[in-house]
Amino acid sequence: MLLKRLQRALAMQIRNYSAPVDGSIPPAKRKYVPSSGTYPKGFQVSGTYVGVKASNTRFPDLALITSATPSSGAAVFTKNKFQAAPVTISRETLQKRSGEGLHAIVINSGCANAVTGKGGLEDAVSMGSAVDACFDPPPSPSSTLVMSTGVIGQRLPIAKILARIPTAYSTLSDTHNSWLATARAICTTDTFPKLLSTTFSLPSSPSTTYSLAGMTKGAGMIHPNMATLLGIMCTDAPIRAPILQPLLTHAVDRSFNAISIDGDMSTNDTVALLANGAAGGSPITSLSSPDAQKMQEVLTTFTQSLAQLVVRDGEGATKFVHVRVCNAASFPDAKAIASAIAQSNLVKTALYGKDANWGRILCAVGYTDVGAIVPQDVASIVPERTNVSFVPADGSAALKLLVNGEPQAVNEERAKVILEAEDLEIRVDLGTGNEEASYWTCDFSHEYVTINADYRT
Repeated sequence: MLLKRLQRALAMQIRNYSAPVDGSIPPAKRKYVPSSGTYPKGFQVSGTYVGVKASNTRFPDLALITSATPSSGAAVFTKNKFQAAPVTISRETLQKRSGEGLHAIVINSGCANAVTGKGGLEDAVSMGSAVDACFDPPPSPSSTLVMSTGVIGQRLPIAKILARIPTAYSTLSDTHNSWLATARAICTTDTFPKLLSTTFSLPSSPSTTYSLAGMTKGAGMIHPNMATLLGIMCTDAPIRAPILQPLLTHAVDRSFNAISIDGDMSTNDTVALLANGAAGGSPITSLSSPDAQKMQEVLTTFTQSLAQLVVRDGEGATKFVHVRVCNAASFPDAKAIASAIAQSNLVKTALYGKDANWGRILCAVGYTDVGAIVPQDVASIVPERTNVSFVPADGSAALKLLVNGEPQAVNEERAKVILEAEDLEIRVDLGTGNEEASYWTCDFSHEYVTINADYRT
C-alpha cells in the first residue's frame, strides 16, 4: 500500500514539457529542421558551449556570426521600457557606425542580461569588445552587435563567456552543420533550432545568385513589439545601410511584429540584418529602385516564414493559427483586429479545446479600437457586413460561421474535424474596404502554464 502511494505521488510530479530536457527534437517538430541549406558568401558561424545557465551541462549557448567583409547592418528592437543591456549597446553600435562596417553578432542564451544596471551594460560591452579583439586589426568603434536571451534580472557569468569567445571564433565555419549548431545555441525553451535559407536574384543582376539565411529563437513571451525573440539574418546582396533599415522595418512589421503566443513583450527582442555584398553586383542605393522592390518582397516573405517557426514552437502549443482579416477599410484596421483575435485567451483556449466558439472571435473584433486613420464617413466595422469562417488547411471548402452578420447553422462534426488539425485559418471579412492583414498565433494549453511556472528552475 505504501509503495502504491509513493508511485502515485511520483506520477503526479511528472510533467510533460514541450522541450525535452535531453535536448532531443520532438518527432512532430523534426520536419521543420532543414537537412541542408544555401548560405550567403563571406559569412561564417559557430555554436559553442559555455554553461551560462547552471542546468545546461552540454548544449551550445554561445553563438557567433561573422563576415570577413564589412557589412551594412540594421536592427529592430523591443519597445519594452525595461530594455536589456545588449539592446542598448547594439543600438549605440549601429548609431556610432551609421549602420556601416559591421563584422559580427554575438549571442548568449541562458541569461537575458536585462535589468542588471551598470554592470550589465559593462558586460554587454565586454562581449562585443572580446569579439572585436579577434579581428586583425580590431575595429574601432566596435563592429559587433550583442544579444542575450534567458532569465531576466540575473548577471551574466561574464568571465566564462569571455573565456570561450576565442574558441567560438577559432571554430567558425560556413557549413550547414555549423549554421544549425549556431541556431541551436540561441535557443531557450525552444524545442527545435529555427533556421532557414533561400536564394534569389535581382533585376540588375539576373545571372547572379544571392543567398539569404536566417535563424530565430522564441517559444514564449512572444508578442509585438517584439517579444522574447531574437532573429538574425545575413545576405550577400549589396545593400547600402540607409536602405537596409527601412527594408527590415517594413518586413518585421509584417512578420515578427505580426505574431503572438502569450501577449507578453520581452525586454530583449532584437531582429538584425547584415548585408556584406560578397556576391557582387550593383549596390542597392534607392528604395524606389526595382532591386529594392524585389529585395523587399524577398525579405518580407522570408521573415514571415522565419517568424512562423516561432509560432509553431509556441510553448505548449498544439495548433498553428493564421488569422486573416480581409476587405478592411485600412491596413492598420485589419492588423489591429487580427492582433486582437490572436491575443484573445478566450479564442486561444477554445481552439485548444477544439470548440468552434466563433462568438469569442466576433467579440475580439468588436472591442478592437479601429478607425483612427480612415475617413469619417467610412465605417471600419459594420456588423451587417461582417463574415467569419474557419478555413481548413487541406484545401476543402471554408466552414462559414457568420455571413453578413447572420449566424449560420454550424456542422459541429465538421467543425470538430477542422479543429483536430494542426493548422487552421480564421478568416474575418469586414466588407468595408480592400485592405488585408495577417497575424499568426497558436492555442493556449495546460502545458504553457506548466513550462512557465518552472521557468527559472
